[in-house]
Amino acid sequence: MAFANNYLKKQRLYPDYIKDTASEQLNIIVTIPCFNEPDLIPGLQALWNCERPDCNAEVIVIVNSGELAGKEILAQNEKTIADATNWMADHQDEKLKFYLIHQPNLPKKFAGVGLARKIAMDEAVSRFNKIDKPNGIITGFDADSGCDANYFVEIEKMFKKHPKANGANIFYEHPLEGTEFDQPIYDAIAQYELYLRYYMLAMRYASHPHAFHTVGSSFAVTAKAYIMQGGMNRRQAGEDFYFLQKIIALGKFYEIKTARVIPSPRESDRVPFGTGKAISTFMEKGIIDYKTYNYSAFKDVKKFFDRADDFFGVDYDTYLNKLIVDLPGPVRSYLKEDNFFEALEEINRNCSSVESFRKKFFGVFNAFKVLKYLNNVHEQFIDEESIVVCAKQLLIDLGIETKGIYSAKELLEICREYEKNHE
Repeated sequence: MAFANNYLKKQRLYPDYIKDTASEQLNIIVTIPCFNEPDLIPGLQALWNCERPDCNAEVIVIVNSGELAGKEILAQNEKTIADATNWMADHQDEKLKFYLIHQPNLPKKFAGVGLARKIAMDEAVSRFNKIDKPNGIITGFDADSGCDANYFVEIEKMFKKHPKANGANIFYEHPLEGTEFDQPIYDAIAQYELYLRYYMLAMRYASHPHAFHTVGSSFAVTAKAYIMQGGMNRRQAGEDFYFLQKIIALGKFYEIKTARVIPSPRESDRVPFGTGKAISTFMEKGIIDYKTYNYSAFKDVKKFFDRADDFFGVDYDTYLNKLIVDLPGPVRSYLKEDNFFEALEEINRNCSSVESFRKKFFGVFNAFKVLKYLNNVHEQFIDEESIVVCAKQLLIDLGIETKGIYSAKELLEICREYEKNHE
């Protein structure tokens, strides 16, 4: 029995779209959700321009719309389908094939990017299932993104180097200058990407083992890991964060830093939050000094994470009077409000070693819990701070001199370089 039969039977929403026989050499499938998208062809061209890997690859684009979609959206989708169909007719070879699937009338309750990704990724699983390839690689990409020419080659190389890998994120860089957008857009994306990198690096500095980027246009997972965690969710925004946190928790998650995805910095109202929505907010409100989570909140929670092993096997009295009493006030308050000892007691009942305890500890105090903690302490104890100020404070603790550097763009370039050169 092929590896994904049960998953496809229980979880898949639509039957096969693609009738072509999957090549035995197929090992990478790029999935692209496409909704009301005028800029699909440049992204497809970027993939076509890539150096071919040793294996075969496919690209699956899903043009989608909800049952309540307006006439303008449907017209744009029809134009996208016509343009992409014409383009794909002239861009196929044995190593790289492009497919376009169309799914209109998605139920209004779920219509959105999460469901579109799920449909495309489930189709990729079905393709790999036909050749019984559980380690086949499925990547997430966005319709308005570009990539470096070594995109396929570096993905293939990483999964060959780590044959038991469950997934990886791929280095991304938004464009920070050019003529395609007005300067305020480039200024805004510099601040927003700095926030994304600050958040991840601050999580990593705080010693959280699940500190990775979770960007929908730049990730790769194996088909086996994908079905193990129940496939993509149907969230209308934030689907990438929720999905990838489940994959990261499996372990054996890596970073591909030798190739770039280049997401668009454009404004968008297609999802309620995310990069496009953030840039729209920057423009609408004229934000020139983006405020974010105060760095002190990460420094406080670091004192908790660094002592995680101390909570192994403890009773309530020790927990309350000898351990959390020494933690910073905001962390102590949050742990009490969250009734964290109840979760800790459950973990300790099921762990016989500190190693297994540590894994379960961060399974409970995961990235979702960190986000909840951050929101809680900013509501009750501390104010948000300028992203430029926060990033400088973090970089100082990472041993990087920032004297005389005041712009988000300069700090972002430092963060990018730091990430490329550090685990």
